[in-house]
Amino acid sequence: MIIRRYRSSDLPDLYRVCVQTGNNGDDATALYQDPDLLGHINAGPYGVFEPSLAFVVQDDFGVGGYCLGALDTRAFERRLEERWWPSLRRRYAEPDVASRDQWTPDERAVHLIHHPWRTDDDLVADYPSHLHIDLLPRLQAQGNGRELIGIQLTALRERGSGGVHLYVTAGNQRALGFYHHLGFSQLRAGDGFILGMKLLTARRHRGTA
Repeated sequence: MIIRRYRSSDLPDLYRVCVQTGNNGDDATALYQDPDLLGHINAGPYGVFEPSLAFVVQDDFGVGGYCLGALDTRAFERRLEERWWPSLRRRYAEPDVASRDQWTPDERAVHLIHHPWRTDDDLVADYPSHLHIDLLPRLQAQGNGRELIGIQLTALRERGSGGVHLYVTAGNQRALGFYHHLGFSQLRAGDGFILGMKLLTARRHRGTA
């Protein structure tokens, strides 16, 4: 088992792991007619636009997990608006809002392609970076998640980030406990949870030594 930097050939694996962990950590493949939809939103753009902040864990069966990050959340959102979402919007027609209560998982995902989440200004002011981590069950409870997060936080600090945030769905209580154990603090709660961690960058550390 190894943890290594992402390679462009890993992109299909990002999509696969994303959907296989897309139901509050469980396999969501059976929920979607198009299994790529979750990857379009939550995995693919990081491999394409932030490959230096993408790390994967691999065993004899292949890539089974990743930690993906964006250094500057607001710049990342702008980049996706310019270079990622337009082609997907042409590919997937926006669902009928009038039938929102009857939307399928595919339609809910497509709605997010047309109306992606925009991080609040006050959040990115203190926590400008963000990350995603997903592990298949065979690689869980072995320290891989902790190591991936540690590698990601080090990479963000080295690039000067002052803080990082992440989102946890309300139904994923196991992940919520994991992040709290690593030192993340709850910043907001609603349909899900936003957690954050302040990062002491190398520059700031030198300045206070």
